[in-house]
Amino acid sequence: MKVIGINGSPRREWNTAQMVESALKGAQAAGAETTLYHLRDIDFKGCVSCFACLKLGAPTHGRCSYPDALKPVIDDILSADALIIGSPVYFGDITAATRALLERLWFGGLAYDMSHFVLYTRQIPVKVIFTTNAPQEGFHTTLNESVVTTMSRFIGPTELIEANDTLQFDDYSKYDAAMFNVAAKQKRHEEHFPLDLQRAFDVGKKAVGEAAAV
Repeated sequence: MKVIGINGSPRREWNTAQMVESALKGAQAAGAETTLYHLRDIDFKGCVSCFACLKLGAPTHGRCSYPDALKPVIDDILSADALIIGSPVYFGDITAATRALLERLWFGGLAYDMSHFVLYTRQIPVKVIFTTNAPQEGFHTTLNESVVTTMSRFIGPTELIEANDTLQFDDYSKYDAAMFNVAAKQKRHEEHFPLDLQRAFDVGKKAVGEAAAV
């Protein structure tokens, strides 16, 4: 059983990374082998419209084959038993790196033919994790729905969890962020973020159970 984790944040050790790592620990507790990729460490592009994934009869048909450092990551995802992907929400959207990955992952399985719209022949459970400074869960409804719907169509049944009202800085006094009540942010982080990490751990375990049932 193999579970792939993707950290789509430019920060390797902050909220999103911790949530993805906790989910992978849950998967490990359920008996899975795990691999974690930090997108910030990978030199890659979004879709370049080469259309190799659509070329009939070609060995590249039905999979993104653009030859950069992301290709083996996509191959790893498509051979895995479950996927856990996390991103902070910036201006109501996922990070640019996460969007670029999803372009490559989703387009690689797309056919412009309603008789076989999705080219991937297997599905795996997906857990999506959003971290956000927004005050309550579900704040980014349109984004949540679009990612869950598209991921469910191309990769497999998708579940979303969020960590909201997150702590952005270790020391707010160093940054131009006077609008925040620092004491309240710190208090919430201390009280709620451990619960968010536990939820991530639980969905990681759940992903393994769902993959085993497929």
